[in-house]
Amino acid sequence: MSDIKAHPIIQGYIGWNQFGILLGMDFEIPEKGKVVYRLKVEGKHLATPRAAHGGVQAALMDATLGVAALSNVCEENRVVSTVSLMINYLSPALLGDEMTATATVLKQGKNLAFVQGEIHNQNGKLLATANATMNAYPVDKLLMAND
Repeated sequence: MSDIKAHPIIQGYIGWNQFGILLGMDFEIPEKGKVVYRLKVEGKHLATPRAAHGGVQAALMDATLGVAALSNVCEENRVVSTVSLMINYLSPALLGDEMTATATVLKQGKNLAFVQGEIHNQNGKLLATANATMNAYPVDKLLMAND
């Protein structure tokens, strides 16, 4: 598929991800296994008068790493969930900052994907780095209760 974002599983993720909509996040997939996510820091994201809550950066990073992994396996009719996420906060995201998060799948195994990412502000300042392990599983399990 030439436009991986048009894949039905990716489109399903966009529709289901109410948390991403709440935070105001949006993404593009330049190629399979690589994602660019964006979020502008607004008043609703603040933990102090000027700085975003660290959870905002964590949510942005988790989404970015997850969609990178998802873009790698959606054509196999699989989705992903986060197994582990390790984030390093290097600088605060400030009110008005336009955060850009990027992620790349470093290695895809049968079920586990190892993904690495970074968040920069509009001036290119590195705000955070992260690594994650994602588990890929059949999309049919996504809608099963209590699994």
